[in-house]
Amino acid sequence: MTDLEELSKTGFLDKEIDPSMDLFSEIKRLKKEKNAVILAHYYQEPDIQDIADFIGDSLGLAQNAEKTNADIIVFAGVHFMAETAKILNPGKKVLLPDLKAGCSLSDSCPPALFKAFKEKHPDHLVISYINCSAGIKALSDIICTSSNAQLIVESLPKDQKIIFAPDKNLGGYINKKSGRNMVLWNGACMVHEIFSLEKITKLKQRHPEAKVIAHPECEAAVLAVADFIGSTSQMLKFTEKDDSRMFIVATESGILHQMQLNAPAKVFIAAPPDNACACNDCPHMKLNTLEKLYLCMKYELPEITMDEALRLAAKKPIDRMLKMSRELGLGGQK
Repeated sequence: MTDLEELSKTGFLDKEIDPSMDLFSEIKRLKKEKNAVILAHYYQEPDIQDIADFIGDSLGLAQNAEKTNADIIVFAGVHFMAETAKILNPGKKVLLPDLKAGCSLSDSCPPALFKAFKEKHPDHLVISYINCSAGIKALSDIICTSSNAQLIVESLPKDQKIIFAPDKNLGGYINKKSGRNMVLWNGACMVHEIFSLEKITKLKQRHPEAKVIAHPECEAAVLAVADFIGSTSQMLKFTEKDDSRMFIVATESGILHQMQLNAPAKVFIAAPPDNACACNDCPHMKLNTLEKLYLCMKYELPEITMDEALRLAAKKPIDRMLKMSRELGLGGQK
């Protein structure tokens, strides 16, 4: 066994780092030395967002992963995102700072169970939200994101029967907006499921001038009180352009960093969840740290690998999404 393999198995992420080290400078040095690019999701911690070459949401990250000239893609996000980068870039090394950075929504849709579910609806087209595993992508006809899902659905014939997976809240929202009756897989994101309507209502009463903005992964009751519903990027753009000076934000709290950078004079309040925490963080996203990012780049581990047959099967619906997104005039939005 090589030293790197041993490190991977024994937990090199737990190795101590000299506290005096300038991690920003070291990461920049490693990027140049290894011809690496760092892609970071909006839900990552501020330090990672600040060091990233590209910050975005699921579609934007997928598109940038597809066109990068880097030899190494370091994906500061969760596992399905790094998988997507590998699906689109089989010849490049794709790294994820912490392999344990999973996704509750993706985990809620096991491929074996979904395959059986799909077989019960043989005449249905399968549209899957990008927040799913490579196994689910391989069982899908089209992949979508929260920004392009409605347009993709509405671009299909009205009599086309559709299965939508894995997010029931996003699927239900699209059904309501499009007038469709898609069959929904019963999955959900733990982060967007636990917002407290009661606490949001009380917060709104204390700040009547504030606008409530929400991600469509939220439950219907929260969406019903929102002044704006949109993808992560759409919410970010809305807060930049809207005249309001205060916003209650119902999505993962990591996005508040970019909102504050883009509109420093405005006030952003994380919508309160139905628990004891003050804000709503994704525990999986927050597993990635600046220290793990440095070690990941130094040792080029953990690396995302994939069976080629699975990769090719999963790539087809992603390619179809990217092609449809270009045709529909969509940019990179989750």
